[in-house]
Amino acid sequence: MANTLHVLQVQIHVKPDAIDAFRAATLANASGSVKEPGVLRFDVFQDKDDPARFSLVEVYKNVEAHAAHRETVHYKAWRLAVDDLMAEERIARKFVNAFPGDDGW
Repeated sequence: MANTLHVLQVQIHVKPDAIDAFRAATLANASGSVKEPGVLRFDVFQDKDDPARFSLVEVYKNVEAHAAHRETVHYKAWRLAVDDLMAEERIARKFVNAFPGDDGW
């Protein structure tokens, strides 16, 4: 029961007038991302109390799958679409799965 998945949690704060545009671009990216062979999950959350704050939780089979994701058309389109919509630099934290183990995915 190895624990080798590459997990990202990304916190994003967007400009108040950019919420809808950011959400649309991010959902398009997420829809493409879950079709990638190395992506196990790609969750998008929007804060209930502050709709300008989003959290992405991305689970990849390995670091290489994350690198491949960053080369996809949908990721590059997302970056281009959202870079000017952010109120501040996004914060990404990297994790490894503690539970479930790799075989639980």
